[in-house]
Amino acid sequence: QVQLVESGGGLVQAGDSLRLSCAASGRTVSTYTMGWFRQAPGKEREFVAAINWSGLPTNYADSVKGRFTISRDNTKNTVYLQMNSLKPEDTAVYYCAADMSRSYYYNERIYTQTSAYDYWGRGTQVTVSS
Repeated sequence: QVQLVESGGGLVQAGDSLRLSCAASGRTVSTYTMGWFRQAPGKEREFVAAINWSGLPTNYADSVKGRFTISRDNTKNTVYLQMNSLKPEDTAVYYCAADMSRSYYYNERIYTQTSAYDYWGRGTQVTVSS
């Protein structure tokens, strides 16, 4: 079993930055793909970013490309999401996810889907005011 705990969310103004963290415990996630998703009220959970076990390659949703950066520190068992130039439409609960079933594996298309991941955190709220 692995536990994922997100942190770093909050209330910010448009144009500000936030850095989300996802700390994993129980098992090492260093050989597995990790992802970030978000869910706004009344909407489905959507893909934000994914990162290969080694840190590269990475993949982003078009809506965040150029503004968000996903990274990981395998020595800390932690994945990050640096969010710059935040917009009100970025307001959502942000979830960290891990695919703990496929080690040393990465497929850009697959990892945009929630079904590719088998562990999820509880989420952290990000609210961006205009």
